[in-house]
Amino acid sequence: MDDISNLITKAQSWAPARMAIATVVQTWGSAPRPRGSHMLVNEDGRFEGSVSGGCVENAILASAESVIASGESVLHRFGVSDGDAWEAGLPCGGEIAVLVQPVTDAGFAPALLDQVREARARGETLAVSTDVESGLSVAGERPGQFVNRYRPPRRLIITGAVQIAQGLAGLARELGIATTIVDPRGRFLTRERFPDAMLDDRWPDEAVVALRPNLATAVVTLSHDPKIDDPALIEALRAPTGYVAALGSRKSHAARRERLAAAGISPADLDRIDGPAGIDIGALGPGEIALSIAAGMIQAFNRVDARMTEAA
Repeated sequence: MDDISNLITKAQSWAPARMAIATVVQTWGSAPRPRGSHMLVNEDGRFEGSVSGGCVENAILASAESVIASGESVLHRFGVSDGDAWEAGLPCGGEIAVLVQPVTDAGFAPALLDQVREARARGETLAVSTDVESGLSVAGERPGQFVNRYRPPRRLIITGAVQIAQGLAGLARELGIATTIVDPRGRFLTRERFPDAMLDDRWPDEAVVALRPNLATAVVTLSHDPKIDDPALIEALRAPTGYVAALGSRKSHAARRERLAAAGISPADLDRIDGPAGIDIGALGPGEIALSIAAGMIQAFNRVDARMTEAA
């Protein structure tokens, strides 16, 4: 699961305990965590998530204890000039503002976490606005307030249950990206080979259509078999898929473009395919190729997020 899913799951499992939620509401310079990052704190001291690289978490835990007791939100600003940087500041030289709110109707209501979970499950983005002065958060966008946009969880659909797919699925798991392996070949698609992924033995075009890829979804084809890969690529390009990639040499990718063009895919959509897949790191072997593809996927996801933030 990704960070937000983990945080919501923790909040549900900890209820009805009293909790506080810390949020990075502003950053300056080289901040270790982006705006919108969360840290959830249980009244018994347990916590989930982070708001920095570890250098201000102790201060936030102390603040959360006070916020839980008082029921009132508190805004903190941390920077390298705050005395001992490792205890109350940022040794990286940046600054962050962190709002600590009670998880109550007077701060960040528990119902908001449910709304975030439900919207993301539908593949939708939910905006939550926070009045930093009062510490009250509400669903929707309000001018002049801090707005956090909770986007759908990132997903990866891999076509071709090959060795590279094993490495890529493992990397995706560590990145909090839910992975589905699609392959109609039963001998390839086994739980032993892919212990943590969803397995889908449908024909790739049927599976991709059913999985409804969106801007937070990557579709990566790895089988080297056009009968398996091409149908998946065609359906991925018919959807607003955030990242589409295909394994193969430049020569094989040129032939792939010709096949897909003959199938009716436009030049603009053909250009959406990252082929050969991944960032060029001079990869050798399945593990390194998987790493290069994971890097290309994250780069694409982050660019999509940046464009959506600018558009908002």
